[in-house]
Amino acid sequence: VQLQASGGGLVQPGGSLRLSCAPSGFTLDDYAIGWLRQAPGKEREGVSCIDNSDGSTYYADSVKGRFTISRDNAKNTVYLQMDSLKPEDTAVYYCATPGPGYGCYTLPSEYDFWGQGTQVTVSS
Repeated sequence: VQLQASGGGLVQPGGSLRLSCAPSGFTLDDYAIGWLRQAPGKEREGVSCIDNSDGSTYYADSVKGRFTISRDNAKNTVYLQMDSLKPEDTAVYYCATPGPGYGCYTLPSEYDFWGQGTQVTVSS
């Protein structure tokens, strides 16, 4: 199970970015997909997740109302739309999955398969 995250970059505070997560060699239908991030000197934390069964979505309190997770099964891709970005959103963002048939989890340790990460920098 391999995932590819993309879409990071440098953006000014208040700006937007859209991250994409695409699998390699499998379809996302049976997989919950989470976005997690790690800032310099901090532990990895969960940001958002979309469930595989009913499409339920979950967000960390720090991003609620600003980030939106979605999945496009036709394109086999999960997106994280990030609006009203703040300097504290600066981190490497990863997409990950706990594996086929499992739902969303809060703890990064519950995710078994990870993409390579994409850097998001929010700075003026």
